[in-house]
Amino acid sequence: MTSNPPDTEEPTELVLRDLDDAGVLTLTWNRPHRRNGWNPDLENAYFRALDEAADDPAVRAIVVTGAGKAFCPGVDMQRLAGLTARPMNLAGRRPHHHARGIPKPMIAAINGACAGVGLIQALLCDVRFAASGARFATSFSRRGLPAERGISWLLPRLTGVENALDLLLSGRTVDAAEAKGLGLVSRVLPADEVLAAAQAYARDLAVNSSPQAMAVIRRQVLADLEADFATAYDRSLNAMAALTAHPDFGEGVASFTERRPPRFAPLPAGLDPEVLLAKPQPTTEGDAR
Repeated sequence: MTSNPPDTEEPTELVLRDLDDAGVLTLTWNRPHRRNGWNPDLENAYFRALDEAADDPAVRAIVVTGAGKAFCPGVDMQRLAGLTARPMNLAGRRPHHHARGIPKPMIAAINGACAGVGLIQALLCDVRFAASGARFATSFSRRGLPAERGISWLLPRLTGVENALDLLLSGRTVDAAEAKGLGLVSRVLPADEVLAAAQAYARDLAVNSSPQAMAVIRRQVLADLEADFATAYDRSLNAMAALTAHPDFGEGVASFTERRPPRFAPLPAGLDPEVLLAKPQPTTEGDAR
């Protein structure tokens, strides 16, 4: 992994990449001199790294963390100060929920301060590990801002409406223990263990779970948040039909009965899990011939 430059310099690599032998890719936001404060350059580097990971068959799971002692405390305050008294220009920028479209499991290793857009990006990961000393805040109301970039949709689904309103209206800071109680994170560990624990969890997924099944499950859960039960149920039947015909199903059964680790195929580049959730089209006579 590339080492950080002196604390006052902008790093050459804003997102560090480290891929292990199991297929776990660790992405590290690398602006420690600014506590990993968010800006368009970091945003572009991160989303580009996610796109590359999505298309790389060697990557089976993704861990996201921050360099230094912070995860991401929100937009870099130097940039935020320059945005006052004028509308924010978002032209040409991808939506901040870009991570929702990545077909591989994402685990956040929250090593320190996590607020604003940093909290949004953490919530877009599937599972969140937090250092015991980490602090969390939405912060928006205390900056005269609305609930930004879809967090008003994300947060109630994790914490419930009252807790979401509490965090959004007050903008107050909560510690890792309270964050776990509210459902913002699922694990709290000592600071020197949080990254290793997140990577170990990701390795378990990479070694023992089918990449195709995980891609479909991730899309199911996110899509079904907006669907009624009947729609979700029908999509699950479509997915069952598609995945039971895939070699991973046979390998999953064989590895279980033979009591050995599974040998699942990598996720093909460009796979759209939505296709596997859609109802198969009937075969025509022309197709049969």
